[in-house]
Amino acid sequence: MLDCFAGKPDAQTISLSPVRKDGFAAWQKKQSKRHAAWIAASGFKAEPGSVLLLPAGGKADSPVGGALVGVDGDADIWSWAAAADRLAPGRYALAEDVTDGAAARAALGWALGSYRFDRYKKSNGSGARLVFTKAMRAGGADRTAGSIYLVRDLINTPASDMGPGELATAASTLARKFKGRCKITVGDDLLRENYPMIHAVGRASNRPPRLIDLTWGKARDPKVTLVGKGVCFDTGGLDLKPSSSMLMMKKDMGGAAHALGLARMIMAAELPVRLRVLVPAVENSVSGDAFRPLDVLHSRAGKTVEIGNTDAEGRLVLADALTEAVSEKPALLLDFATLTGAARVALGPDLPAMFCNDDALADELYRAGRDENDPLWRMPLWRPYLRLLDSAVADINNAGSIPQAGAITAALFLHEFVGSDVPWAHFDIYGWTQAAGSGRAKGAEAMAIRAAYTVIARRFS
Repeated sequence: MLDCFAGKPDAQTISLSPVRKDGFAAWQKKQSKRHAAWIAASGFKAEPGSVLLLPAGGKADSPVGGALVGVDGDADIWSWAAAADRLAPGRYALAEDVTDGAAARAALGWALGSYRFDRYKKSNGSGARLVFTKAMRAGGADRTAGSIYLVRDLINTPASDMGPGELATAASTLARKFKGRCKITVGDDLLRENYPMIHAVGRASNRPPRLIDLTWGKARDPKVTLVGKGVCFDTGGLDLKPSSSMLMMKKDMGGAAHALGLARMIMAAELPVRLRVLVPAVENSVSGDAFRPLDVLHSRAGKTVEIGNTDAEGRLVLADALTEAVSEKPALLLDFATLTGAARVALGPDLPAMFCNDDALADELYRAGRDENDPLWRMPLWRPYLRLLDSAVADINNAGSIPQAGAITAALFLHEFVGSDVPWAHFDIYGWTQAAGSGRAKGAEAMAIRAAYTVIARRFS
């Protein structure tokens, strides 16, 4: 159980009542005169995420007679996240009339709002703890929150402590925890095992590239494969990024973090699937051994790739991993990557772009994102734009020939290594909260994995 949760309630436990703005006036009329006057004097209007402590009546042991939390319906998690951060230290419990489903959402939000990245700077947190109930556990609140904590921790860790080796260690630790297996292919062994583009992108670093291959579950169960971009730092290579663009590149392994976080959710829930996670873990560095613009690389799939830009390296390492993934013909293939700035220009930092070769899968993912308050937006695999990746000397170029449609051409590049035989979705994510708010601290954020988990659970449970 996470530290933000408490066991059984005691005499000092404060009851939390969710209230909605659209029904607040009617609700307020039903309260005692004492509480109604207090609420009116406070200016509390049940805005989502707002909180208000109520005074106790009579000779109560506690000076607090309960607390109100403004919410935006039963599916709301972020108002509870804000409440966990804003309420005074103490032990809280949800009011008895809160439904089991709403309780599970509240607990998840509470945990996400209580998250602190304190590896390098001590943080005491808010000190507010929520009594954890059977309904919350049944709804998977601690399992989901623990997985999102993993995603956030991995992305928040600076590249000095989260290189390819450390990322591989994190995956191995996760595999051991859930009795899975983890194979790590390192350095020149990538060439011997035919992962030439992973090797080419990572060879310039003094921290050797590697392919992380985690497996879990029974061989007879449906195969679900996750692939995550693990570029632990991206200088841009010889097409060097400006310092302003390089500043946040510790998070360029965010796709790998998402794949591992989703894997943790699947394993913790013991879903009946044969899970495989492939993470190409590299640093895109500058040295005399760096791959160059207009180099032609060979790929695991046998296709040749002309390098139009060394800063379009994520799709190269993903291509080799996706080629291996589809070789097993999984029932479902998902990849996660902090891949393009173009996706952020199109959809902003909070809305992941989703590309998919299967309409039914795309619809399921969209609906799950909507229902789980974990939004995503489908963008087109517009085949006519494949011409923008034409090369005169190789089978394909890794960069588009025009500055527009960058997210689409990146997805089309990956699709060339996946094909249409395996249901596949590609998530182009940001993995970061730009500014603190609504219970979310500035820093790493998990995106689309709750939606993805919901679809996997529905398809294969």
